[in-house]
Amino acid sequence: AFASAASTSSLPPLINMKEHIPIAKRAMEYFDKSPDPFHVVQASTDMLEKAGFIEIDKVSPYKGLLQPGGKYFFTQNKSTLVAFSVGQKYKPGNGFKIIGAHTDTPNLKVKPRSKRKAEGCIQLGVETYGGGLWHTWFDRDLGISGKILVRAADGSIEQKLVKINRALCRVPTLCIHLQTATEREAFKINKEDHMSPILALEAKNALTGSKDKEEVDGWSANQEPLLLQVLADELEISVNDIADFELNLFDTQPASLGGIHSEFIHS
Repeated sequence: AFASAASTSSLPPLINMKEHIPIAKRAMEYFDKSPDPFHVVQASTDMLEKAGFIEIDKVSPYKGLLQPGGKYFFTQNKSTLVAFSVGQKYKPGNGFKIIGAHTDTPNLKVKPRSKRKAEGCIQLGVETYGGGLWHTWFDRDLGISGKILVRAADGSIEQKLVKINRALCRVPTLCIHLQTATEREAFKINKEDHMSPILALEAKNALTGSKDKEEVDGWSANQEPLLLQVLADELEISVNDIADFELNLFDTQPASLGGIHSEFIHS
């Protein structure tokens, strides 16, 4: 009876042969590369190009460009992707099928005014996006990713992606032994006051000489200087080159396989 219970002969062939592992790892790699809509589109276009899809200009006329059996894609604002293939027997006027999906997900977005301080800590002003389970964001190592608008030498604006995959900030909670059971049960998340992550200590910031400059004005005056500096360092540009940004926070813990037979993806 014990041998029968321990046997894997009754398990599905896929699990027995571990054939799902490479597929799962490819999915995990995709998840880890895609913490925000911009990186989702970038990771997806990389996959499409490897699969033989050709990028086309969405503005130019398609006449004469699209061929039967061809595979094409275009992007919009680095956050939207449209990919399609033309059937070998397709003729103008024939029907077609559309499959849609979204590139965004509930997350914490950095506010247009990111500067925030409280209780001797430098925080990031963030807002909740979508219908998230916000209590799951507490006590996690959070990185920053998204899109930066950069001033080029010729005065034009370039869009660059950034992904800082380390624990830059955290939304901490109070130790359980410092709360009563009644307090824990009564606690309700105030998304404005409770979800702003801690980026640094004001005292440490003062000791290192990193402090606000009085001459800073305009858009930069509303941004946390430490945030602008870490973004500039990541892109190897000057802080003054940053014209704007659209940033999200993400959990830096990578995806992993779980379960006795590695049948689950934890991400």
